[in-house]
Amino acid sequence: MKIKESGENYLEAIFVLSERNPKVRAADICNYFGYSRPTVSSALKQFKSEGLVNVDEKNIISLTDEGLAIAKKIYEKHQVIAKILMSVGVKDETAYADACKIEHDLSDESFYALKKHFSIR
Repeated sequence: MKIKESGENYLEAIFVLSERNPKVRAADICNYFGYSRPTVSSALKQFKSEGLVNVDEKNIISLTDEGLAIAKKIYEKHQVIAKILMSVGVKDETAYADACKIEHDLSDESFYALKKHFSIR
């Protein structure tokens, strides 16, 4: 399944937030992005129907196995690309911002070649 950039950002955000606190709620995602509640609720409804997230009776959001796999892949790309950019002298803040843009368009082939070349785990 091909996920759009915004969807990848949501899944990555849920992953990052769940690393900080296992009880992720829609309000946490709103705060993370600065989005309105209706915007986040609409996205979550779509992700739930696609089998990427679960929302329990207490409105705790969790990633399904498929959602988690996508989130981890995007998060890894983000981290590795940022490290590569920083290794060539880009400031941390700029590197992470640019990595967020690059991670969605970079092919897996190019990503793994860069990761191997720069010996980043």
